[in-house]
Amino acid sequence: MTLEGLRGRWVLLEFWTSACVNCVHVIEELRSVEREFADVLTVIGVHSPKFPYEAEASAVRNAVERYRVEHPVLDDPDLLNWDSYAVNAWPTLVLIDPAGYVVRQASGEGHVAELVGLIDREAADVGGGPASAGSPMVSSAVSEGVGELGLRFPGGLLALLPEGGLVVADTGHHQLVVSGPGVFVSPSPDQTRIGSSERGLVDGAAEVSRFADPLGLALLPPEVADEVGFEVVIADSGNDAIRGLRLSDFAVCTVAEGISTPGDVVWFEDRLVVAGIGRHQLWAVDVLSGVVSRYAGTGKEGLVDGPAESAWFAQPSGLAVGPDGLWVVDAESSALRLVYRAGGGLQVRTAVGQGLFEYGDDDGEGWAARLQHPLGVAVLPDGSVAIADTFNSSIRRYDPRTDQVTTLRTGLLEPSALTLVHHRLCLAEAAGHRISLLDVEFDDPPSPPPTPVPVQDLGESSVHLQVALDLSPGETLEETWLEVTPHPAGLLESGAGGAAGLDRELIFAEGISGGRINGWLLVEVRASWCDAAGAVCRLHRQRWEVPVRLIPGTASRLELRGS
Repeated sequence: MTLEGLRGRWVLLEFWTSACVNCVHVIEELRSVEREFADVLTVIGVHSPKFPYEAEASAVRNAVERYRVEHPVLDDPDLLNWDSYAVNAWPTLVLIDPAGYVVRQASGEGHVAELVGLIDREAADVGGGPASAGSPMVSSAVSEGVGELGLRFPGGLLALLPEGGLVVADTGHHQLVVSGPGVFVSPSPDQTRIGSSERGLVDGAAEVSRFADPLGLALLPPEVADEVGFEVVIADSGNDAIRGLRLSDFAVCTVAEGISTPGDVVWFEDRLVVAGIGRHQLWAVDVLSGVVSRYAGTGKEGLVDGPAESAWFAQPSGLAVGPDGLWVVDAESSALRLVYRAGGGLQVRTAVGQGLFEYGDDDGEGWAARLQHPLGVAVLPDGSVAIADTFNSSIRRYDPRTDQVTTLRTGLLEPSALTLVHHRLCLAEAAGHRISLLDVEFDDPPSPPPTPVPVQDLGESSVHLQVALDLSPGETLEETWLEVTPHPAGLLESGAGGAAGLDRELIFAEGISGGRINGWLLVEVRASWCDAAGAVCRLHRQRWEVPVRLIPGTASRLELRGS
């Protein structure tokens, strides 16, 4: 296929990449246009990758299948066409007139109607180039291939404990599948399919209901399920909706609408929290009324920590609740984030990841470790976090107690969702169209987590740390011990370690934050005090986890108060 061969037709180039949710939205915008203008318009996708994994031909083929792309797609792994058209954002649309001239270029979603408005059918020569000429460079076939267990791009998992069954979001078939124990690791007829397999938004019985690319799943607490009349909630991503499933008869209902591309759901802090991929935010849903409210994130795409209302996310895709708070995998920033309560408010901090264009496949301290477009997350019994590191084809593990990232398994086919089934890690391999089980060794259950502290902005390289303890009148301190452990280890030039006292001068290494925390301090105090008569003596031990950002012009003191 060449532009010369398409003279006489309008040509619309769509520059996209598979990880970009806005690009997926544009693919949907183009469907009706391709049909309406088929006589004069040729649409050509140009897949120009952001992540290294997306440059692999197999990844492009998977993306064409997953998103049901019906027009030709040019694989542009070295960004040659991207550079030729001076493209600098995903998605970008380029409209070329029948004479071969570029007449308009627009970035972002929502521009299809504007560009189509420029098409003049009279200017086109319908005897010109074909609507879809074939070429070895072009992949355009949409296959119906499935794995041996009848799944197609599975994107969500939910364990039905204690029985051990599973609910699987069979994303490529627009269905849910409910199974008994062990069904998805060996073929079995013991499956119930919910959804007609036709894409749409229809409530009702299992055989007539419809979904559109369902993803994450969650189980409601029993008392809530009794009140609303369903037990399972579904992130129905293609419908921008949250759906409900009643397990007794597999009837489907719509709980809420208007959340752009929900990717996962979880019950946290007595509410349903939704990962909104399409608007880079977390949302809260009242499952009784269907009212949707913002939970965290401004809607700007990026990686910024701090108070939840001012934090930035980048396609939050997977959620899991643990003893530390709510873990979030932020796909486009290749990050693992934590949402937690501290100082009377909701806070966000980053455990792994540095920004939109920082990715890799490195283990080690959270500060230095790298992921590549993770989509799933699960909390293990010892409090560590398993991560479906999708574009690294692996399962990674982050231990918040040691701040270490390790690799559990490699060689997987786009692992996208995780859940625990009787202390085994169950994972959905989307590109393998299958479910796998992974045995993981767990440490002892975690000790109570340290007291979380809001992200602290510190403005000087030298900061005075002071711990204040509440003593009653007449009580006097006898012994004190203060220990400071920095994460990463290079965060402090001096001030780390343990010594007597309740204050310390901390000298931070040079570094300016761009919004992501520079690191965090584990501060532990041990103290004893007695009353005036010496008849009663008390022992006190407390730990704080203090995320810090080094930003000029902010505080030069850090005070922690014991409770």
